[in-house]
Amino acid sequence: QKIMKMVSLTSFWEMKIEELKAEGRFSTAYIYEYALRTLAEFVGGGEIFFGAVSRVWLRKFQAYLEEKQRKYNTISTYLRVLRAVYNRAVDERLIEGEYRLFSGLKMGVASEKKLAVNAGQMGRLMDMDAGMRRRLPGEVRRAQDLLSLMVLLQGMPFTDLAHLHKGDLEGDVLTCRRQKTGTELCVTVVPEAMILLNRYRSRSKKSPYLLKILNWRLKGEAAFADYREKLGELNLQLSRLPELCGVKGLHISSYTARHTWATLAKFCGIPEEVISEALGHSSLEVTRTYLKSFEKKELSRANRMIIDYINSGRKTDWNRVNG
Repeated sequence: QKIMKMVSLTSFWEMKIEELKAEGRFSTAYIYEYALRTLAEFVGGGEIFFGAVSRVWLRKFQAYLEEKQRKYNTISTYLRVLRAVYNRAVDERLIEGEYRLFSGLKMGVASEKKLAVNAGQMGRLMDMDAGMRRRLPGEVRRAQDLLSLMVLLQGMPFTDLAHLHKGDLEGDVLTCRRQKTGTELCVTVVPEAMILLNRYRSRSKKSPYLLKILNWRLKGEAAFADYREKLGELNLQLSRLPELCGVKGLHISSYTARHTWATLAKFCGIPEEVISEALGHSSLEVTRTYLKSFEKKELSRANRMIIDYINSGRKTDWNRVNG
């Protein structure tokens, strides 16, 4: 390939990282940094130039990641980041791109572990029985509440929950934009969720956030680091929850709420178009190729069905244990 300007792949990649940070896209910048660091390890350090990028070189990089026993999705992510940087260089006329250079590489997304749990299991994990809650350590009890809140709010991701603003809640309706996609998300807050929202509501007049999760004083990269720390702590405490709730053998994280909500919605016979809008997908590539608008009442009805299904599973499981 013909190099149009003397700009190395490394320096161009670093410029893209800084641009992402300037745009406030710290999560994406974080992934770009990890991918570049891994690529540097592959070549043994030093500056990487566009002229090195070839089909053979790319396959050697993929083989290197496989030898390191990186998961399929990790390999795919790093290769897709490399492709994105390469394509940007083509768009900016730094290089003349090679047709289908990345074809045949691991670019897809694989489901590597079970992220959802069944209704009975989720019911036990969300159990609000006062006696059981008193036996939970305080930090685990808080993680249980946040897991429950994410389920009750249509499988809302932790990043969206943590970044909710006070103005997003009007009466019993939450309207916000997804942190990841910018898609508008509208949720009717059921009474069980409102109890938890009030329990963790921020009382600081200066904080713009609805919930007391993030440090509102931090900005930019510091704010992103604070979010990652809070997410890591949540996942640590959630990993302790199953055994303490008597549901051993489950791997629980913040993603469990979202995947469980979607899976149970499908089991309940809710149309995939409704599920997609309830989850705030920007595209129906995940579920369908077309996003259809639904009335707020239909989304609320779907959410109520999920909650009732979880509650029925919890009662059935409890009766079986205490039969």
